[in-house]
Amino acid sequence: MIARGPLSEEVIGVLRRPAGSVRPSGPADDADPFGEDLQLALHLCYELHYQGLPDVDPAWEWDPDLLRLRGSMERVFEDALHAAVPGGDDVTGEIDELLVEHVPGSGLSHFLRDEGEWWQMREFFVHRSIYHLKEADPHAWVIPRLSGRAKAALVAVEFDEFGGGRAERVHARLFADLLDAAGLSSGYLHYLDDVPACSLATVNMMSLFGLHRRLRGALVGHFAAAEISTGPSAQRMENALTRLEAPDACRLFYTEHIEADAVHEQVLRRDVVGDLLAREPELAADIVFGIQATELLEQHLADHLLSSWRSGRSSLRQESRTLLR
Repeated sequence: MIARGPLSEEVIGVLRRPAGSVRPSGPADDADPFGEDLQLALHLCYELHYQGLPDVDPAWEWDPDLLRLRGSMERVFEDALHAAVPGGDDVTGEIDELLVEHVPGSGLSHFLRDEGEWWQMREFFVHRSIYHLKEADPHAWVIPRLSGRAKAALVAVEFDEFGGGRAERVHARLFADLLDAAGLSSGYLHYLDDVPACSLATVNMMSLFGLHRRLRGALVGHFAAAEISTGPSAQRMENALTRLEAPDACRLFYTEHIEADAVHEQVLRRDVVGDLLAREPELAADIVFGIQATELLEQHLADHLLSSWRSGRSSLRQESRTLLR
């Protein structure tokens, strides 16, 4: 782990010590909410709730002083997300907009489909590895915070994400197979030091929404946005990989999502979002926030990758820049 500023340096230093032996004190109030330092520091704190970090005392997960520091970073990040999106409570309008396919398209998957090179595709895999090797894990936190049809439907979607009971079909496993087939490392967080803040921010947003019950509506909004947009994007990615004559294991990850997410879209719209709003209509603004924040951070990532590639530069931070050529 390589620090990217004073906050991440302090968090890394703290985590190298036994839990409770030192008190983190760095204030986050003046940190750039979307910057490298805060996003890495926040990601390291969140990772304690997933698979942990190598050689880090697991007792840090619930250390009150570290949680206090994490809370200050979360406030900066969440406030910035709210300030950067228009807000509102028109859930139907937001979802309808997600269903619109703009022609001609100019997004990241359009670029990769039409003109992307193999080295750019491999960089894209590296960026996505931070999330896809824990795919659907952040969404599991919302299950005990739902009830009735919304809970049952979301669990059905998660069951598919986790392979329908088959370990080899778990989506995180399929992405690990994709990485192996592409000649990349499938090690969990192997590329953490190589990806920029915009790759960490979307994952941090999921963790933020998932770990706070008050943000359950935002997590449902995020999940709906992700599932609705993934099907068409996955089709373009499959087309890109076919054009590039990529290994079958790379294509399988996306063909799986073309079929699965077409179903998930309907389930989330009708059974999860619909039932949640029927039970808790006051969460409409939170659902909209989750959708808009997802679109915002995905656009940040796309802008970074496309501007880098169109300038002939790598989109990565460290040694991988040359290794992926």
